[in-house]
Amino acid sequence: MSGLMERKHTQTAKPKYQKLFETLKADIVSGRFKPGQKMPSETALVNKSGTSRITVGRAIRELQNLGLVDRIAGSGTYVRHTGKNERRPYLFGLLIPDLGETEIFEPICQGIANAPEASEHALLWGHADTKASKTEQAWRLCQQYISKKVSGIFFAPLEFESDADKVNRRILLAAKQAHVPVVLLDRRAARDPERNRPDLVGINNRQAGYVATEHLLKLGCKRIGFLGYHGSALTISERAAGYKDALAARGLRPAVDLPAFFPPRKEQLLEWRAKGDVESIEAFVCVNDRIAGQLMQLLLSRHVRVPEDVRLVGIDDVSYASLLSVPLTTVHQPTREIGEAALRTMLDRIKAPHMPPREILLDGELVVRRSCGANLSR
Repeated sequence: MSGLMERKHTQTAKPKYQKLFETLKADIVSGRFKPGQKMPSETALVNKSGTSRITVGRAIRELQNLGLVDRIAGSGTYVRHTGKNERRPYLFGLLIPDLGETEIFEPICQGIANAPEASEHALLWGHADTKASKTEQAWRLCQQYISKKVSGIFFAPLEFESDADKVNRRILLAAKQAHVPVVLLDRRAARDPERNRPDLVGINNRQAGYVATEHLLKLGCKRIGFLGYHGSALTISERAAGYKDALAARGLRPAVDLPAFFPPRKEQLLEWRAKGDVESIEAFVCVNDRIAGQLMQLLLSRHVRVPEDVRLVGIDDVSYASLLSVPLTTVHQPTREIGEAALRTMLDRIKAPHMPPREILLDGELVVRRSCGANLSR
């Protein structure tokens, strides 16, 4: 199995036959094995994969059940010719520079791979030279996918890099020129709407910021801060916009001038707490759970209690949110549903390439734990 097609390991190990089946399916869909071509013998596959003949036989049967191969007794296994009226299996590339750095993208990709419509299609989980910059890795993967003649690319645009917008536009232009449809995951590729922008599927970031802030307001908080990263990422600005919308709906203003960035100066938190009960910040909406966890650690290390002194709400509901020193209230990101919707959007785009671009934004759901102080309010 080539480096380009290696699957990222997940917490739940897949059966050996499933791994071999997915590898062979990707080879067929990508065109590595042509229609009518004889597949390697079971003995050859046993030797190459290091598995048993039973495992190889089951993988071949799965390919046969999907209608991708024909087994001819006494001759071997052949890639089936796809007739004009038969639905063609597609090969899709995953171009996600932040895969492995944040928890949201792997479950989104699993949502794509496990969607009901995905059984006859294949995904390439791309890998590039890790010594190269993130922008260079993204560009190289784009070139690899185009050279592989993939049917579509799922792309999570770059953020925070100095030349992110430039590289994002370069990738989209290359895909367009190669007639490869793109579905964006999580965020747009540029702040200004592109004239021929791709479809987008992700969480409704503005709604997530609104829900997190509204929850604190309902608990009686009025002095609420918003904390994010340095940079001009669209996800940050949209979540911050939701935060401001929720405050405005109550006739309130941000507790500090936006944007507030993490990490703050060491003395800044003490300054906020020293302004008195009226002027002090009662709570923070954090742009994601990682920021919330870092802020919680800093507060507790300076003997500021959570939630008694400062209440916290994050966004994303990553796996460790419930395991923090004070379990984190957060807005759950529906990653599985985002993945499934992304695949349906891609298949719709392939079927109707000239339809107007769509933005499919799924609302997040509030998950209440201790850090918001809901039990104190009661």
